Amino acid sequence: MLEYSRGESPRTADTTAARARKGLLVVGTFVLLLYLIEIINTVLLHSLNRTFGLRPRSLDGFLDILTFPLLHANLAHLLSNTLPLIIFGFLVFLSGVRVFVTALASSWLGSGVVVWLIGGFNVTVGASGLVFGLFAFLLVRGFFNRNWWQILLSAVLFMAYGGILFGVLPTVAGFVSWQAHLGGALGGVAAALLLGTRRAGLRSGR
Repeated sequence: MLEYSRGESPRTADTTAARARKGLLVVGTFVLLLYLIEIINTVLLHSLNRTFGLRPRSLDGFLDILTFPLLHANLAHLLSNTLPLIIFGFLVFLSGVRVFVTALASSWLGSGVVVWLIGGFNVTVGASGLVFGLFAFLLVRGFFNRNWWQILLSAVLFMAYGGILFGVLPTVAGFVSWQAHLGGALGGVAAALLLGTRRAGLRSGR
């Protein structure tokens, strides 16, 4: 017997459940890929970081934008990104594959471009830019969509994880790339604005 809440059709309930299962599969697979890469990188004494990490203002290093979030300095670095990446990625995926891909790609690109433009002299690696991008997307999308449920979720997330936003501020800790955090957050906001504008256009029949 199928159970669903009042005001929600069986089809809608089934679609939400299907999205949740697919979201766990997609986000979980991505995180497992990060761990597989980290295992290989560890065996290679993290030599992949020197080859595929992002080197700011280097012409050949511009392609590293495609690879640097897949690499980490060590296992502890990856562990610190794992839980928020799963939580934020899953919540974004509940809105659909297109929304997830747009938010992830925009966060990825934003993080990489900002690091490439204003990053320090060190090679940058890590998925924290994606974490900040997905988080920023979840925080602001409800305001662009005028969706009270999404605004309520953003308030809950802000109370639980809002402290990480200090990571977008310049820091004296050379091992923390605030540029990646800032760029990812800007990318997340850009994705929310893009998707919100598109939805508004569809509503108005443009």
